[in-house]
Amino acid sequence: MIGLQCKDGIGLAEEAADADVILQQYARIPRETIAELKNCKAICRYGLGVDIVDVPAAYEHGMVVTNVPDYCIDEVADHSISLGFTLLRRIPWYVESTRAGKWHWENSGGPVLRFRGSTWGFIGFGRIAQNAARKLLLFGFTLVAYDPYVSAEFMRTLGVQKVELEELYAEADLIHVICPYTPETHHIVDDAAFARMKVGAALVNTSRGKCVDNDALARALAAGKVASAGLDDLEEEPAKMLDWSEKSNPLLGLKNCFVTPHVAYVSVASLRECRHVAAENAKAVLLGRTPPNLVRPSPPAWTRPGDERTGSAQ
Repeated sequence: MIGLQCKDGIGLAEEAADADVILQQYARIPRETIAELKNCKAICRYGLGVDIVDVPAAYEHGMVVTNVPDYCIDEVADHSISLGFTLLRRIPWYVESTRAGKWHWENSGGPVLRFRGSTWGFIGFGRIAQNAARKLLLFGFTLVAYDPYVSAEFMRTLGVQKVELEELYAEADLIHVICPYTPETHHIVDDAAFARMKVGAALVNTSRGKCVDNDALARALAAGKVASAGLDDLEEEPAKMLDWSEKSNPLLGLKNCFVTPHVAYVSVASLRECRHVAAENAKAVLLGRTPPNLVRPSPPAWTRPGDERTGSAQ
């Protein structure tokens, strides 16, 4: 086994020329690199998303691609809820005012909403959103969701009302982006979306950063159209950049925007599970067996297990 540190994929083909299997975390593996991997039988992702590997090219060159589709469902749901509760209860503002020596309930800098009766809107309703919905119902939220691939009947079984996207923007006190990243969902939250939202709404994104137009969000936050935002990734996806420290994102300078470094999937248990499943996929390939978690070169549907973070998990 050889460990390589690579994010952009440059030089990967030369370094891994003799590899039978590649265990991939952040390195981009495009068609050009795949064509040079003459011995490779499989590219096995440490995670769910496969947006950084050219899946059709891999199959065309006799390789298979695998991922870890069923891990971190609890972790991402719990992280999303934690971000949402932090925003709705205005906890960071209270902490800041207390540190400044101010001791009063009015120091939140905005309205504090009661959970019961507030509306939580899901953009995307796959397994992670469904997991979150079961938990949020216990707090009395009204739950609505937009997902063109999930039926209203199924949503109702979980206490969720299916709505159109424009209706969700208009009604939700908190908008939770938890859909896969595809051409269809690129900037699904943009200037037009913010214009439709109720004043003082909050936004949580635990999908790919590119689902939200970061410049548009910065404008909405600065103008007070959106009260606050909690994100687990930025649009430029820092984990996949070599020189992110030299980059700038307008959201990082705003006190009403809170960004975690793509850690929603993290727990001791989920990391162990992810590594084990990826290794089992690689083992099956090396033994001439069909790996249990094949990724086919067809476009993913929103309703496949865990696909909320397609192109979004680790």
